[in-house]
Amino acid sequence: MEKQRRIFYILMFLPLPVTLISLVFLPDQIPAHYGSDNQVTRWGSKYETLIFPVVTIIFGLFMLEISKFSANQEKAGEDNEKVSITAGIFSLLIFNAMTGYFLYTDFNKIEDLSSVPIDIYQLIFVLLGIFMIVIGNMMPKLQMNSAIGLRTHWSMKNEITWEKSQRFGGISYIIGGAVIVVICFFVRGMYCFLAAAAVIAVLLAVDVFYTYKIAQRC
Repeated sequence: MEKQRRIFYILMFLPLPVTLISLVFLPDQIPAHYGSDNQVTRWGSKYETLIFPVVTIIFGLFMLEISKFSANQEKAGEDNEKVSITAGIFSLLIFNAMTGYFLYTDFNKIEDLSSVPIDIYQLIFVLLGIFMIVIGNMMPKLQMNSAIGLRTHWSMKNEITWEKSQRFGGISYIIGGAVIVVICFFVRGMYCFLAAAAVIAVLLAVDVFYTYKIAQRC
């Protein structure tokens, strides 16, 4: 757990010093916003790059509070806290990847994101898919809590519905994550986003319906 926490803190704070160092080399005006067509819609000051690292730190602090809250609801062990920290690590990894991506586009003053070798949506959703696979493997170990896991009114009916729901949710997360990773190798841009979003929507609908059906039986 201590090793995971160290990784968590590194990913939480790393974007800030990297961005501060990058400010020395960035042009004064950078692409500040892109439209749905991947074209620059607004140029801004290079100091706007500091916004994302600050948001990353705030998000990290939020995830730490979630991990503490979920750990306090566990009678024994540290499974809830471990899953929360792991979720935080993968979320922060996405933040770090996005920081690096946009520093690259800022430094090169990219006006068309389509010209970048790595598509931002592919990058984000490949990491998200891997995250879902990892979390899916950990979900069956979760103790009942009000912060993390496949939580619905029906899954929290009793210990049996909770355990069955987390086991089913874990399998669905693994399958959904694998499907998203495969999609990202064949689809770019907004189509990648829409396809991944569709997989997640179906996944959530199936999981919620399962908790409803299992609650009727138990």
